[in-house]
Amino acid sequence: MKHHGSNSFFVVGEGVLEFDGRGEPTARRPLTVEELRRFRFSRLGPEGVQTPEDVRIALAEAMTADVPQPDSTAPAMPAGFTYLGQFVDHDLTMDRTESQLGGDVNLDDLVQGRSPALDLDSVYGRGPLDPIDRVFYAADQVKLKIGTTSATPVPDAGTDVPLEGFDLPRAGSGTTGADRRRALIPDLRNDENLVVAQTHLAFIRFHNRVVDELALTGLSGQRLHRAARAQVVRHYQWMLRHDHLPRIVDPAIVDDVFTNGRRFFEATGRGYPGAAQPATMPLEFSVAAYRLGHSMIRSNYQWNRVFNSEGPLGIATLLLLFTFSGTSGNFVPGSDLDDPTVQGPDTLPTNWIADFRRLYDFTEAGRPDLVPGTGGGNVTKLIDTLLVNPLTALPAGTFEGRGRDVPPIHRNLAFRNLTRANMVKLASGQQMAALFEVEPLTAEQIVTGNGGVLLDSLTEQQRAALVEATPLWFYVLREAEFGGGLLGPVGGRIVAEVFHRSMEASRWSIVREPYWRPSFGPDQTTFRMTDLLLFAFEGKADLLNPLGD
Repeated sequence: MKHHGSNSFFVVGEGVLEFDGRGEPTARRPLTVEELRRFRFSRLGPEGVQTPEDVRIALAEAMTADVPQPDSTAPAMPAGFTYLGQFVDHDLTMDRTESQLGGDVNLDDLVQGRSPALDLDSVYGRGPLDPIDRVFYAADQVKLKIGTTSATPVPDAGTDVPLEGFDLPRAGSGTTGADRRRALIPDLRNDENLVVAQTHLAFIRFHNRVVDELALTGLSGQRLHRAARAQVVRHYQWMLRHDHLPRIVDPAIVDDVFTNGRRFFEATGRGYPGAAQPATMPLEFSVAAYRLGHSMIRSNYQWNRVFNSEGPLGIATLLLLFTFSGTSGNFVPGSDLDDPTVQGPDTLPTNWIADFRRLYDFTEAGRPDLVPGTGGGNVTKLIDTLLVNPLTALPAGTFEGRGRDVPPIHRNLAFRNLTRANMVKLASGQQMAALFEVEPLTAEQIVTGNGGVLLDSLTEQQRAALVEATPLWFYVLREAEFGGGLLGPVGGRIVAEVFHRSMEASRWSIVREPYWRPSFGPDQTTFRMTDLLLFAFEGKADLLNPLGD
């Protein structure tokens, strides 16, 4: 987590590990109340050997070189799953106590801090009765607020009007443009780019639709809110277990974990009391394995009728998707994204509303009428050791760097990932393979790969260092290259076991309630992301894609 411009981790059994902006360790301080309450990381494996800076720089530059990259295939994965993964990551690392600093704190907060759970606290916060978080809720204290777009006077009929319900709710007031654009949601990271922002919006709409459905049973007030949240969370977990996870992890690993339990992370069946104890978050998951999504990002997207390869304003670049967000951007293309004072629209321009048909494949849900229009849809890049070149120049808002002098290499996402792992002395890929008792990748596999990054630009000495102790994030991606673009014995095991534990840790849990079945999908065993979107947007094409073809 961030603390006064630094990076810090509260690791159970080790205390606070804190580093300056360059990744250098700073002096240890006594634990503060904030640190007692902060998110609790843990180690799944042993400490590892740190990777020299020259190796990290050379490897990062190789991974983000401007070279052709394959799309996912057999089957192709719809691009929306890239950003669903980012949304899930933010749910798992939501800080429920951050905004309480200076206030009263109970014993549970002091002892437990944040418990990583797949419970959508990034959407709900602490609920409508909380004096701070009630700002996210409508006047009835049951539904969540929703925003209205800004009319866009461009030569394209249909975008010069505001549309209610297609933007996140925003503050609308404050000293700077950034203040006015600030999303009224519990986790501002969900407004770092437009795709994850529109994903968050879809979950708001899903909650509000579930409220309408349950209100027909006679529930009202806080009983209605609690019942709706419980249903939303369970459906969300079901979708992750049966739709999201098997697309990114070897399904055999997923089935093994959810059928037979966890073997390594707070293992079931070995005397661990499970949900009776506060959950932790393994550094190996947060800093390495679940950063797989960075390799899935595209350089540009067929976004909607206006922004596509054949549309009037061209295709939507990754930079534009950062620009049209409140946390990283300012809704003003071509401006300085690092400057929070830039003036512009206070809400998302209407011509940037998502066409969800281009992000997900609704034919999977039996809706051939919801195929994308001009320009088509998007699939993810293959999960491998290549990242698209725009990720060499992240906007400072993506890492709370606005207003600071940021060295160019620190804007490189691959370098940031490798450096963060270095900061906490993360276990190497080989160490994790030994822990899981699986055959490690060979030296040749690590150096040569299987269609991923070529390491010709590294010196012989740098390649030797990489082979001896391979950074876990790179190892997990290399492993996926030999698994057809799916996380394998090391990466897949970490991700599947953490998802299982995080569902178990939720107040509402399909792991602890194995007989629960979904009710808002086509049948009692099916609930996919497309089903969530269909329910949230009433199954209507003009809501899933309000700008039309």
